[in-house]
Amino acid sequence: MRIRFMGTAAPQGWPVPECRCASCRRAASEPRRPLAVHVEGSIQTSRRPEGLAFDGGGPVLLKCDEPDPSSSAPFPGLADGERSGLGRQGPGASLPPDVVVVHADAPEAIGDLRRRGAVHDRTRFLLVGGGHGVHSPAELRRRAALWGAEPVTDGQVVEVAPLPEPVGPTARRVLVTGGARSGKSAEAERRMLAEPHVVYVATGPRPEGDAAWAERVAAHRSRRPSWWRTEETGDAAAALDKAAATGEAVLFDCAGTWLAGAMEECGMWSDTPPPDAQERLDRRIGELLDAWRRFPGHSVAVTNEVGSGVVPATRSGGLFRDMLGRLNQRLAHESDEVLLAVSGRIIELP
Repeated sequence: MRIRFMGTAAPQGWPVPECRCASCRRAASEPRRPLAVHVEGSIQTSRRPEGLAFDGGGPVLLKCDEPDPSSSAPFPGLADGERSGLGRQGPGASLPPDVVVVHADAPEAIGDLRRRGAVHDRTRFLLVGGGHGVHSPAELRRRAALWGAEPVTDGQVVEVAPLPEPVGPTARRVLVTGGARSGKSAEAERRMLAEPHVVYVATGPRPEGDAAWAERVAAHRSRRPSWWRTEETGDAAAALDKAAATGEAVLFDCAGTWLAGAMEECGMWSDTPPPDAQERLDRRIGELLDAWRRFPGHSVAVTNEVGSGVVPATRSGGLFRDMLGRLNQRLAHESDEVLLAVSGRIIELP
C-alpha cells in the first residue's frame, strides 16, 4: 500500500492565510496545506475495524474536516476515522496495522493504542497536523521524535511495509528543570504521551485545605491521560523500584517537593535540628539516587531550578536552596538527558 500526503497541517493549513501570529510567521518558510491523504491499496480504520478494501477500486482521498464542537470523539484527525490506522486488509485484517497516522494535537493516541495492544512494536507512527498550538515546524519535528513518530510533509509518499525487528528497550532517564511556571511539567508530561503504561509519582502535599494548591493539582491532572496511574507518596525510591518491577514508565514530579518533605521528616526545618538530621537526609537522598540510577526503563523527573533569584532571607530557605541545588546536580549526573524549561521553551543541556 502507498500513502501520499497531499497536505499535512490543521484544517486551515499552516500558516493560516492572513494570520500574523508568531507560529504562522515561522511556518511561512515550510508551508503546509490542510490534511489530505491519498491512499492506494487498502485501509483499516478505528471506526470501521472490519476494514475498507480498495485494492481493485482505485485510490481513495481522505480529507481533514473542520472539528465538530458537538462531537464526543476524543481525537481530531481524518474524516474517515480519528486515530486512523492505515495497514493490512483481507485475511490479515485482524493483525495490528503496520502504519498509523496520528494528529499532533492528540499524541496520547500513540500510548493508548500501545496500551490496548492495537499496534505492534514495529508499527510506524506518521505524525500530521501543525498550527497555532505548535510554535514552529522545528518544534513539531522535536515532538515527533519524543513520541517515536515520523513527521511527514506535503507531497511525501510512504510505502507501507513492516519495519525490521526493533531493538530492545534501553534505560532513558530524563531530568527537566526550570523556574516556576516555566513549562517544565508540561514538557515532562509531553515526553510520556507515547508510553502505554505510566505511573505519575506525585510527591507534593495533599491539596485538602489549600484552595490554590488544589487548583494547581487539578490543572495537572486534567492534562494527563485518564489511564495513567497516580501514586502520591514521599517514598519516591520505592515508587521507582515498584514501577521497574511492573514495567511502567515513571514521571516523577517533583524533586523539590520531595526534598521539602524529606527535610521535614528528618527535622531539618526546626531551628534546632536533631543531631542526626543531616545523616538521615543524606541517606534518603542516596536511596533516591540509587533507585533513579538503576531504573531500567523510561523515566522523567521534574525539579525546580533554584539560586537564580533573591537570596533567601531565612536560614531554612537558604538551606533548602543549597540542598536542592546539590540534589539537582547529582540527579543530572545520573540522567541521560537534562533539559531546561524557560518561558515554555526547552533547551537541551550538554
